[in-house]
Amino acid sequence: MKKILTLLLAALGLNTACSQNFENMEVKEFAELIADSIACHTQTFRSENVVILDVRKADEFAEGHIKGAILIDQFQSDFVEQAKAKLPKDKTIAIYCRSGRRSANAAGKLADVGYKCVNLKGGILAWKEANMPVTKEE
Repeated sequence: MKKILTLLLAALGLNTACSQNFENMEVKEFAELIADSIACHTQTFRSENVVILDVRKADEFAEGHIKGAILIDQFQSDFVEQAKAKLPKDKTIAIYCRSGRRSANAAGKLADVGYKCVNLKGGILAWKEANMPVTKEE
């Protein structure tokens, strides 16, 4: 009985530890979130309530990113400090990376310090696969 109780408590503890404090979204939902309006001929994304955050490295960002995205490399030791300096806490932070893994990590870190975060499931690879636009412009 004691072993069963210990296993049950351990399982509950692991379940709680694994719960995430941000939302994952598919490409379509993410595009809707970041777009107040989408001009079909230009595919420009903008929102007054959302900040788009790319957490890849600078060279990856230069290869193509979602228009309007801010770059903060998730691998930098001062990632959270940079985010606090650049990102408003009163807006949703729509985060993406290459495949969704780094951005999920970044979303968790930012949510832990009070940001409302949404992660693009599958990252920019899924975004491009869905024929969504990217830009090389700063």
